[in-house]
Amino acid sequence: MDVNIHPSWKAVLADEFEKPYFGWLADFVRREYSDPSLRVYPPASKIFEAFNATPFGEVKVVIIGQDPYHGPGQANGLCFSVNPGVPFPPSLLNIFKEVEAETGRPIPADGDLGRWARQGVLLLNSSLTVREHRPKSHSTIGWDVLTDAAVRHLAEEREGLVFMLWGADAIRKGAFIDRNRHLVLTSPHPSPLSVYRGFFGNGHFNAANNYLTAHGKTPIEW
Repeated sequence: MDVNIHPSWKAVLADEFEKPYFGWLADFVRREYSDPSLRVYPPASKIFEAFNATPFGEVKVVIIGQDPYHGPGQANGLCFSVNPGVPFPPSLLNIFKEVEAETGRPIPADGDLGRWARQGVLLLNSSLTVREHRPKSHSTIGWDVLTDAAVRHLAEEREGLVFMLWGADAIRKGAFIDRNRHLVLTSPHPSPLSVYRGFFGNGHFNAANNYLTAHGKTPIEW
């Protein structure tokens, strides 16, 4: 697997790339992408896009998803994000609805969250690959070990970050984060199954910006 990743993250995660699990993981992923009977997402060049788009030292906010979208043409390597021209998946539309309700910012014309990533929002899925139409199909192959390490490095080596944890899986992934050093925001997931159980009205986007401003950082243009 060609690790197309920003140099800052390559340095932070260098020890992980040398561990046996990652060698096994890389071999498995190569086989999946090269198997003509399978379709795997996102495109291979975008597997590490979250780490490419937001360098380690520029991260201000962390949003954690589960795994990439598993429909054709959807996943682009950033959690919840789709490329311009791709219809909004339901969870992404609900995120935009909450942003609009909190900030007054209208729902954008496209679902490409690269504009957030470039402002310092790390859009990290727990698993970085998935088989077509098979959610969580790559959730047990080792990606969680790598992404746990990424979250741990941020929590331990940076100060004053905002972690937005939506749904039980993301909340578990961030359970160890020191709430005295960072702002940790939790709520139900924005999926249609849970959005009315507390995602709508959670106030996370304004809370994140208020915290960033209080810590001398530029707020995010959601």
